[in-house]
This record gives sequence, C-alpha cells and structure tokens, in this order.
Amino acid sequence: MSYDIQLYRVETKQKETTANIKDFFDNGENLVPFTDAQFHGLKERLLKYGYEQEHEDEFGLHFNNPDENYGTALLTNTALYFTAGWNENAIFEIGMTASEFTDSGEFAKYDPQNGGWEDF
Repeated sequence: MSYDIQLYRVETKQKETTANIKDFFDNGENLVPFTDAQFHGLKERLLKYGYEQEHEDEFGLHFNNPDENYGTALLTNTALYFTAGWNENAIFEIGMTASEFTDSGEFAKYDPQNGGWEDF
C-alpha cells in the first residue's frame, strides 16, 4: 500500500473546485499543463531535495530518493506525483515536501487520502 500526494498548477485547482465533476482527475484535458519554466523548475527542485532521476518514459520523468522516507516522484507535463510507503515518517516527509513546493503560489497540493486540496 502506498500514500500519494499530487502537485498541480493553481489553475487546475480552480477548475476542479468549480467543475463539480466526480472523476475530474481521470480526464487529462482537465489538467492545466506546466509551463516549460515550471516543469524545469520542478525538476531542478526535486534534484536539490536529493531525488535522483531514474528514467524517462511516456508517462514522464521518474525520480527516486535514496532516503526511503521521501519515496518516489513522477513529473509529468501536468502534475508532480509523490508516492511513499504507508508509514508515518514517509507520509510526513512527502507531505511536507509537496507543501514546500507550493511556496511560489504557482502550485497547489492535492492529498486524496486527507480530504483533497491543502488550504493555508
């Protein structure tokens, strides 16, 4: 079992909160793509947090962190997905990391296991 947290553009959050569509995230057309600068900025930030790029495929860039508490990350054109094991330390670390990535105001954290969007 894993714990998953996603990071989207704030525009995706705005669309989802007003759309009233049950399966909003299942339709990729609903997700606002990252700009090139945002995508590269997220990639660089992952590397600074100790994530190592493992490979790239049709889904996006796959990252792993040697510290298992930071889990894995998948960076796509529309979202950054963090996944960690189902343990308290790992859940805390990926949750904090995702929250820190929202500091610019460009991104919003979505935690489906904890009620959805993070609001400050």
